[in-house]
Amino acid sequence: MAVTISTAIAIYFVIWWITLFLTLPFGVRSQHEDGEGVAGTDPGAPVMARMGRKLIWTTVISAAIFAAAMLAHNAGYLNVERLSRLMGMPL
Repeated sequence: MAVTISTAIAIYFVIWWITLFLTLPFGVRSQHEDGEGVAGTDPGAPVMARMGRKLIWTTVISAAIFAAAMLAHNAGYLNVERLSRLMGMPL
């Protein structure tokens, strides 16, 4: 079963968003941890989120996960028949 371009883009998009939410907490320091709080802000607000780096890392990690999944799919490890047998559901 071939994967169309639109399906591949949709799968990559979902993987990218999940990876983004996984990478967001890394490297974030709050104002409370740094001891530099601005009056009127939440002490848990980040000092420097570094979103550019996180977006780049998200793209790299999700591309690696997507490539591994596509290789497994093309090799026959990720197909409906095999996965349904593993889950004990007849097709």
